[in-house]
Amino acid sequence: MSDIHEALRGLLDREGAAYRVLEHQPEGRTELITKIRGNRLEQAIKSIVVQVRISKKENRYYLANVPGDCRVDLDSIKSHFGAAGIGIAQREKAEALTGCVIGSIPPFSFSDQLIVLADPLIQKNEEVVFNAGRLDRSIFMKLEDYVRIAKPQWVKCAAHVIAKSETTRQSPD
Repeated sequence: MSDIHEALRGLLDREGAAYRVLEHQPEGRTELITKIRGNRLEQAIKSIVVQVRISKKENRYYLANVPGDCRVDLDSIKSHFGAAGIGIAQREKAEALTGCVIGSIPPFSFSDQLIVLADPLIQKNEEVVFNAGRLDRSIFMKLEDYVRIAKPQWVKCAAHVIAKSETTRQSPD
């Protein structure tokens, strides 16, 4: 896989974003990495690749980004696009489209086959944080810079808030 971490930092530098990189022990599960980084759970952006079946012959892939205290709401995305079907992308496809291992996917796309979606709840934070193409690196940045650079489509795609005792193994960053 290419080094998405370096590509992301290059993009943020070219676009004049104010951000900081935090090096930490490798972790991709949202609740655990949030404790390591010391940020609020809802401040984290969790990024999941979803496959949307538009018709029998057409599939599209989207990078659904939700706050760390939420899950991706597949039914909401399906309804938004009037899709025939939807699901979490296969691990191999998600990793090929993002250039990242699961758990390290940042909320940016470096593939024209992967369209960035973001739930409006993300906008409740002035600063967001996410794993940055590696399990041992995270980026903290201003929300306004994220929106300006990632240019996400705003789509309601966040499901219920996760209880503090519930794990997020099915939905890593």
